[in-house]
Amino acid sequence: MNVVTTAIPEVLIVEPKIFADSRGIFLETFQADRYAKDGIAASFVQDSFSRSARGVLRGLHFQNPRLQGKLVSVLHGRVLDVAVDVRVGSPTFGRHVAVELDDESRRQLWIPRGFAHGFIVLSESADFFYKSDEFYCPSDEIILRWNDPLLGIQWGCDEPKVSARDAEGRTLTELEGHLPRYLAGDVGAPAEFHYR
Repeated sequence: MNVVTTAIPEVLIVEPKIFADSRGIFLETFQADRYAKDGIAASFVQDSFSRSARGVLRGLHFQNPRLQGKLVSVLHGRVLDVAVDVRVGSPTFGRHVAVELDDESRRQLWIPRGFAHGFIVLSESADFFYKSDEFYCPSDEIILRWNDPLLGIQWGCDEPKVSARDAEGRTLTELEGHLPRYLAGDVGAPAEFHYR
């Protein structure tokens, strides 16, 4: 596999090695030792799946204080996947990475703890797969507004289909006091974050 560093160094694109022949394809979607060697040393505890129609936007979600790192991929279809750094004090605070994920390239995106995550469906439908290194905890979930002008995310759709809950997300400014903190030297390990 090939690991590509993005404009935010902790957010990684994983390009798996795909073996194809007349029967179909084979690839490894996760192998703990190999991923750890390439900077993804998470201990995953939960897998999740969603199916969404064209134009559906899910996000931007994160948890605090029980932060989640996520390794995400598309099993069917195509999406624009977005990770936003919400770690107060981070040199890339408020910046984002946007990457297309699809069922042909089979690329994955590693979204470390301390990042909000969301995606919009670009195909007729998309099956989206998440591996998380912390359990989903509804009481810890925080929603960052998908169209916060401070973020400058180009979703490619002026009126996406969002849930009522996501439509009521708050801006980065409004979330002050509810964001995880980053201290110089932090690399993203859970113990190195300082909450609230």
